Amino acid sequence: MAMAGLRLDRAAVALLRQMADSEPMRPGELAARLEVEASHITRQVQELQRAGYVSRAPDPDDRRAQRIELTPVGRDAIDRIRATSSRGMKMALADWTPAELQRLATLFHGMVDDFLAHAAEDEEGDGRAGVPAAVVRTF
Repeated sequence: MAMAGLRLDRAAVALLRQMADSEPMRPGELAARLEVEASHITRQVQELQRAGYVSRAPDPDDRRAQRIELTPVGRDAIDRIRATSSRGMKMALADWTPAELQRLATLFHGMVDDFLAHAAEDEEGDGRAGVPAAVVRTF
């Protein structure tokens, strides 16, 4: 985050990334997607709102509820985070050979396919996807 010129912690970045990749949503839905307690989202959203990264708007389906959405400042932050991450990845892989990069891509795509397959099984099965929680949190 320092390289992107932002003072955000990991939790804030995860929330902003989720918001950037979806429509405005209620805090409870955001908590469910991030697999955290709603109280964590409430505190994080309050901090991000004070900093100007997100705003709240009435939910058109239920005026008593609110949806959280990125502000232009939040969109800019996500753009900077993604650009910095991309530069970092390019720097880290700059000395890899084309064959090494191809192997990495093949393994990565296989891992994603396996995660998706296990997630589908989890939805149908007993609630255990077979992927250690520490591994899931890493991604």
